Amino acid sequence: MRQFVVVAHDAPTDPDFSLSALGSDAGRMDLLARCLNAGLLASHGIREDAKVHLVLGDAYTVSVDGATVRNLHPDERSIAALVRNALESREDAIGHQPATPSPGIEVYRMGLEATLDRLARDGTVVALHEDGEPANEREPPAHPVFVLSDHRDFTDDEAATIADAADVRLRLGPTVLHADHSITVAHHYCDTDGYREF
Repeated sequence: MRQFVVVAHDAPTDPDFSLSALGSDAGRMDLLARCLNAGLLASHGIREDAKVHLVLGDAYTVSVDGATVRNLHPDERSIAALVRNALESREDAIGHQPATPSPGIEVYRMGLEATLDRLARDGTVVALHEDGEPANEREPPAHPVFVLSDHRDFTDDEAATIADAADVRLRLGPTVLHADHSITVAHHYCDTDGYREF
């Protein structure tokens, strides 16, 4: 299983956003939709061994499981609609018990620290950062939980939380990439067993 945690700084935590203004009025929901696309979709199929977790406003986490999600299409608008529909059920999440608004989608009432604590039980937390160890010098973990930020840098508090949770800090290459591109490269890193098998 591969998992991706995307920390969203400007994304709405309620469903009252327009699908017609994903890059502006919806707090860069366009980027989050692209992250879900990169994390879960392959050519003519879905990566059933992957999950993407969107941490919204350090208040809610929307988790999407490639093995069980339904009606996931590659366009940003329909992906954003899935997130918006999930947020309509956010009040049904109680403590660490998620709401499940549709197959393969869960909404947790938890922020970054609690999400990383939950996911660290099942995998190796990997902080993706431009100052990390070169990925090609390390074998990919069996069950990585990659953590990355949206279009903004991590806050000092977020960086400290991630440093406490992470087992390793990696950089994927010499060029700083967009979050969705980083997810694609991280998949390639794992698909090729650390760039060794093609």
